[in-house]
Amino acid sequence: MKKLYAGISLFTFLFSSAQKNDISIVLADITEKVKSHYIDKETYKKVDSLFQSELKKGTFKDLNKKDFADLLTQKLRTTIKDEHFFVKYLENYTPEKQMSEKEKEKLNNEHNSLENFGFETVQRLPGNIGYINYKGFASPEASEKTLAATMDFVANTHSLIIDLRENGGGENGMLLLFLSYFFDQKKDLYTTYFRHNQKTVADSTQPKVSGQKYLHKKIYILTSKKTFSAGEAVAYFLQQYKLAEVIGEKTGGAANPVDHFMVQNQYLLLVPAGKITALSTQKNWEHIGVIPDQEVKSEDALKAAHIKILKNIITSETKTELTLPEIKNLIYKLEQ
Repeated sequence: MKKLYAGISLFTFLFSSAQKNDISIVLADITEKVKSHYIDKETYKKVDSLFQSELKKGTFKDLNKKDFADLLTQKLRTTIKDEHFFVKYLENYTPEKQMSEKEKEKLNNEHNSLENFGFETVQRLPGNIGYINYKGFASPEASEKTLAATMDFVANTHSLIIDLRENGGGENGMLLLFLSYFFDQKKDLYTTYFRHNQKTVADSTQPKVSGQKYLHKKIYILTSKKTFSAGEAVAYFLQQYKLAEVIGEKTGGAANPVDHFMVQNQYLLLVPAGKITALSTQKNWEHIGVIPDQEVKSEDALKAAHIKILKNIITSETKTELTLPEIKNLIYKLEQ
């Protein structure tokens, strides 16, 4: 039997060639998506240079598809310095052209409902303090009832803590709906420019919502380094309009919205495709993050907010279910 390349079997050679070809096609497709959609029209050159260099070095050789996607995400974020880039291998992906819009919406809503549309915990803390642990923004259509129930639950509290320490962002429509609960009237907050079609869209809160709005009360937002994108936007806009204080860590610094693409019916690709401009500042939090009013370690943020509210209750002589000695005792325990 003839040998091929000194001991390399024909199968190994063909598999290696096919794998290399498959990788090259994926990388070329990603480069093209960046070229046509990324907010900076010249960035694709860096992406192309990165991919060509890594191919020559054999960086992607022998990686399984999941590890390949993870490494692409890391390389893109590091090289372009944009944390919104994301690549994920979808093992059992069904091409969207085989699914109707209703089927896709139903599937997405079913998945999000398993996580209660991002609302992890809603409760009343001692001192009549509302607490919402919110981890991500699903579609407003699917989330509206859960959001309304959440806001109705905290409506009678005298102050509110919104925990965004694990919030990785999500849909813009849900961000605007959530923010609508804290503005008494419609508010034009920001514009979004999309490079691929050169359109600018105005983004505003809604004048009316399904649940009870939370107005003219103290709000405290908890943040961490993991607070990202739409999660950061809540902190940014409520802080800018002096509707909330931010307690915790500086956030991730990802303001620009993304477009979703399927690459070779195998990989989900997120590309930052627009630019947000806040009307109040003519800026955004990209690469900067939201700077807390009170900077503490993320694990200490809830305790810090609770203590601050309890001390304010004493100072303002606000009536709660707790007596003054009970409030002081609770502060003492929290500070230990």
